[in-house]
Amino acid sequence: MDSKDLHILSILQKNGRIPISELAIKLNMSDTPCLRRVKKLENSGVISGYSANLSADSLGFNAIVYVFVRLTENSNDNADMFEGAVKDFPEVLECSVISGSHDYLLKIISNDLLSYESFIKQSFGNLRCVSSIESTVVLKQTFSRQQLPLIKTEKKMSFF
Repeated sequence: MDSKDLHILSILQKNGRIPISELAIKLNMSDTPCLRRVKKLENSGVISGYSANLSADSLGFNAIVYVFVRLTENSNDNADMFEGAVKDFPEVLECSVISGSHDYLLKIISNDLLSYESFIKQSFGNLRCVSSIESTVVLKQTFSRQQLPLIKTEKKMSFF
């Protein structure tokens, strides 16, 4: 991966719908080599997909909650059961295995705190593998970033 590839990734992170012809112009390349590079990045898995960024507030999602989960037992069966269950909950935006006194950290979005409470009681309350749940409510999100810091990691990256 060279600086042109990183520049492609940087531009696509900001505008995934940019036409190849415009991307090529920004990179001072012709269309065909530019498209070839984009396809190579897609085929290698560096670019995993394209999506639209939606405004949660505009859609009525006003509560973000980080949830620390402890399982009843630290076993593969419990982990598989829990991870399989949370994948089916669209409210769960992120699920991470963590170290420390808890087993998982989840990022959950909801319309409001009453909806969140209902979600927790109806979803996690039914999972026998869950021992405890601790919630931390986000009072104000100052920013959320989806773009990776490619400039700083240019020298460290080697995918091809």
